[in-house]
Amino acid sequence: MKAHVSSILLAVRDMDRAKRFYTEGLGWKIKNDYGVSVFFESDGASPVGFYGRDGLADMVGTSRDGSGFGGLVLTYVVRSEARVDEIMAEAEKAGATILKPAGALPWGGYGGTFADPDGYIWSLGYSAQGQDQPYAE
Repeated sequence: MKAHVSSILLAVRDMDRAKRFYTEGLGWKIKNDYGVSVFFESDGASPVGFYGRDGLADMVGTSRDGSGFGGLVLTYVVRSEARVDEIMAEAEKAGATILKPAGALPWGGYGGTFADPDGYIWSLGYSAQGQDQPYAE
């Protein structure tokens, strides 16, 4: 198995709310909307999509309720501290819960963390220490 993710599917409780958060709030563009699932334009990266929480839980054979920290954090690396601040503001305006406001990080970078309306955690980051980072933009 290669160290590669073909797509990322997030289980959501309310498909319309999730679509509004990511499209209207964060500016994502829908590539395919199948009703039970939605996929977004990926700019050549691993595509991100949503699937109804109950349906996805059934499909993968796990509990529908889920609780606590699931051990998943989605990271988004940008090229400036200002861009971290912009995205954090966009996310908060769209209804995200700010978990850690943007600021200096212990390892020398700059970043912040928010949870989307379904509780998925996004960690935004920037670091001037290295040119080979997996930039999202």
